[in-house]
Amino acid sequence: MSIIVTGAAGFIGSNIVRALNRRGITDIIAVDNLARSEKFRNLRDCDIAHYLDKHEFIRQIRGHCFPWRDVRAVFHQGACSDTMNHDGVYMMDNNYQYSLDILDWCQDEGIALIYASSAAVYGKGEAFREEPEYECPLNIYGYSKCLFDRIVSRRLEAGVRAQIVGLRYFNVYGAREQHKGRMASVAFHHFHQYRNCGHVELFGGWDGYADGMQQRDFVSVEDVAEVNLYFFDHSEQSGIYNLGTGQSQTFNDLAAATVNACRVAEGLPALRLEELVAQELIRYKPFPDELKGKYQSFTEADIGKLRAAGYTAPFLDVDEGVSRYVYWLMTCQD
Repeated sequence: MSIIVTGAAGFIGSNIVRALNRRGITDIIAVDNLARSEKFRNLRDCDIAHYLDKHEFIRQIRGHCFPWRDVRAVFHQGACSDTMNHDGVYMMDNNYQYSLDILDWCQDEGIALIYASSAAVYGKGEAFREEPEYECPLNIYGYSKCLFDRIVSRRLEAGVRAQIVGLRYFNVYGAREQHKGRMASVAFHHFHQYRNCGHVELFGGWDGYADGMQQRDFVSVEDVAEVNLYFFDHSEQSGIYNLGTGQSQTFNDLAAATVNACRVAEGLPALRLEELVAQELIRYKPFPDELKGKYQSFTEADIGKLRAAGYTAPFLDVDEGVSRYVYWLMTCQD
């Protein structure tokens, strides 16, 4: 049976393809838009059965003329994740309508759908639970994800023919995100800043937080792929779930993990945060005026629902996850 991965040449999509390959699964139809052709690098070491342009895929499923039969599941990772893109027409077509077309097709055909949602649905909230009262997106990206989640929730309440799982990703970092540019993870930017400048620069204190002490739920893409495959294995489970570690860590933690991973690779000892700051390997700059009132100073996934669905594996913390990512950056990317 075939598996479809949309956004297959992207960050999370390509990691899901690789995770499937490690299981020996290669009957994969990779769907993406390679107008930015450099993304092909994420598929070079992947074993797939076919590549299909996103627009052709949309045409085929809207017309119910998709030629492959016996599709087992769709991992829908294709979306515009640029929170600074304010083109509402494009965002709603690319993130909402595209997802709705896939949802309708999967339900008509009895195909499992596991799709990417986002913690952006929560906006500047202080609680992060999968309930409508906590949803307050700050931008059109977050709204496009939130609206589709609400459609899915209504479908689930009414009863569905096949599995539907939405995963609200928190701050994902890891291998195969180099094409994302400014939208790549903080860990990616810290690594390159340290290698190019010899230090990492963080925001200074704001919003009641001391220098570098703003907190996010940083989750490794390795764990993200594993959770996706867990639901692939458990077709009896449907719902919308947070996908984070459940434990926020500070930007200081992330910067220290990145610098120390680089130092260890260079044969130098790891240092405590205080030592990194004293040696100006971690520095602080004033919090930008344009971000005041628009910045999430804290996120932490409530993963109670995910655990209740049976996912019991531990998540990588920042020290381990970033160390593995830095090794990949140093040895595997072009």
